Amino acid sequence: MSQDLDIDRWNLECEFNNTDHRTDLNGVDRLIVRRGQPFTVSLYLRSGSYQPGVTSLHCIAETGPQPSEQYGTRATFGLSANIDTSRWSATVTSPPGNMVALSICSAPDAPIGRYTLTLGQSGRIEFILLFNPWCPGDAVYMDNEQSLAEYVLSQDGIIFRGNYKHPIATPWNFGQFENGILDTCLKILDMNPKCLANPGKDCSGRRNPIYVSRVLSAMVNCNDDKGVVLGKWSDGYEGGVSPMFWRGSVEILQNWDTQACRPVRYGQCWVFAAVACSVSRALGIPCRVVTNYLSAHDTNSNLVIERYIDEDGQLIKSGDMIWNYHCWVESWMTRPDLKSDFNGWQASDPTPQEKSEGVYCCGPIPLKAIKEGELTFKYDAPFVFAEVNADVITYMKKKDGSISNVTTATMVGQKISTKSVGSDAREDITHLYKYPEGSDEEREAFKKADHQNKLLQQQQDQGLHITIKVTSEMRKGCNFDVFAVVTNKTQSNKKCRLVFGSSAVSYNGFLGGNCGFKDLLNVELSPGGERRVPLRLNYSKYGGLLTDDNLIRLAALLLDYSTNEAALAVRNIVLDNPEIKVRILGEPKENRKLAAEITLKNPLPEPLENCCFSMEGANLTGGRVISERLGSAVGPGEDAKVKIYFTPNHSGLRKLVVDFDSNKLCHVKGYRNVIIGK
Repeated sequence: MSQDLDIDRWNLECEFNNTDHRTDLNGVDRLIVRRGQPFTVSLYLRSGSYQPGVTSLHCIAETGPQPSEQYGTRATFGLSANIDTSRWSATVTSPPGNMVALSICSAPDAPIGRYTLTLGQSGRIEFILLFNPWCPGDAVYMDNEQSLAEYVLSQDGIIFRGNYKHPIATPWNFGQFENGILDTCLKILDMNPKCLANPGKDCSGRRNPIYVSRVLSAMVNCNDDKGVVLGKWSDGYEGGVSPMFWRGSVEILQNWDTQACRPVRYGQCWVFAAVACSVSRALGIPCRVVTNYLSAHDTNSNLVIERYIDEDGQLIKSGDMIWNYHCWVESWMTRPDLKSDFNGWQASDPTPQEKSEGVYCCGPIPLKAIKEGELTFKYDAPFVFAEVNADVITYMKKKDGSISNVTTATMVGQKISTKSVGSDAREDITHLYKYPEGSDEEREAFKKADHQNKLLQQQQDQGLHITIKVTSEMRKGCNFDVFAVVTNKTQSNKKCRLVFGSSAVSYNGFLGGNCGFKDLLNVELSPGGERRVPLRLNYSKYGGLLTDDNLIRLAALLLDYSTNEAALAVRNIVLDNPEIKVRILGEPKENRKLAAEITLKNPLPEPLENCCFSMEGANLTGGRVISERLGSAVGPGEDAKVKIYFTPNHSGLRKLVVDFDSNKLCHVKGYRNVIIGK
């Protein structure tokens, strides 16, 4: 006859278990484990002792408000001779006696979240269960330790901005293990409309990373729900802060949590993507932020971006846009709902652009489906396919109302980028999204996707050719030249009009004021001839027009008087901010006070006022932002300099992320990698 264990008290062995399950960076004051991997608790008996084959223990694991075995949110199991890692199981690993070492394993497909585990009549423990990319039975399993260190455990990273000719590395503090962040991530799941409508079904869905990543892509923006971040792309940032203000996800997630789930103001694409990456890594889904340069926003699903210009080459606003860059996330998982070769990286996009199934969310869609042109696959393949493959057609609207076609060479989906594993270098992952330009495989993918426009395209070599050339040194504060280069590839003399203009532009394509303009009515070219036309850009003119993105759009429009044909060259340039120099004073060790000496040289021909340095770093600044304001203005060519003290609380390689802000030079980013010793 079996005897129940008479449990008096227990020890969850949090430090041992959390370290073993790689969750110890969340702290070791409570039990946080990963699914499909055993953990051990010590049970101290009130009476009797454990006898193999005689003693029994009835265990019930439950999650969510309405646990049920049908939904997989309740599991009952007893003691077995060995742990079975394919389902909920328990075994005793200690010799007979009044202390019992109980090893427990969850199913590798159990829903993630908060659990209660009832042990017999008198034991009741609580723990948090996460996805386990180290477990071969888990849908998020990743078989590479370096990749896991980067995509799950790394608390900081690099997001690429700037433009495709000049990618700029921006540091970001993901901070997924900072105090309280995991609880906030679980709260995001609990606040999603599907959970509020049917909590039992939603908690059951949390076994599936496809479901969870789709929920996150909806919940990181607040367009349909109590989501985390409110997007804003124009007309100032009253009632909040510029998206450029943020250095990391921690402050955003803390603000949402402490302000009754009201959306944090404001974000743009890299902020949405970075927050989604933080939450995914916190929950155990391998995740990375990617940047697509010259990203198409196709509003009518025809895989064509139609843009209109006036007779001066200036863009006329339309629904379809080309973003200078756009960021989204990729998450690693299997796709049992699709064919097996569509496992691996899946793209999802938390920036609210178009609705999917009635909600502002996008993905997850396998990168392979995009590459192969499989546009019927779930979820949102046509939208992501267009982002990297749409064709661009330019029309000129003339004053008399007529419309004519303009020759232009704008390629969408360039230099798709992410941070390399184990280094801050840029990894180009364009090949994961598309075949080489002009290859047979690319043609096949376009056929499958019914991308007629691209299939019909024959590169006609225009008789008149126009490109824009720039110098390598284009710094904010400097005056410099850009050039329109016109080439006559015909056998006859040509007489043309050249309109060469520049205007400030936001990263998502909205034009601002004119930074410099030239209209030449008589450009004459002999056969085979070339002409370089300079346009001077002066800080006195562009300085007050630039957005925080530091972008200027150059457009050169060439009109051939003999044929009435028009050719357009467009190029966005990004002006470099000054470098922030960070020097660490003292030997970096755990729990030892250090100083960061931070310097920035004013590159502008005018003084900087209201100067402020802010910095944060996972396990470096205690989960908060440390700011230091300068007491006086910084003149042209002078250094802004501060010393900020901080105390690291964990060893390892960390990023100290720094932001400089002032009245004329806004949100300049810098960072320093710091190795903290034990």
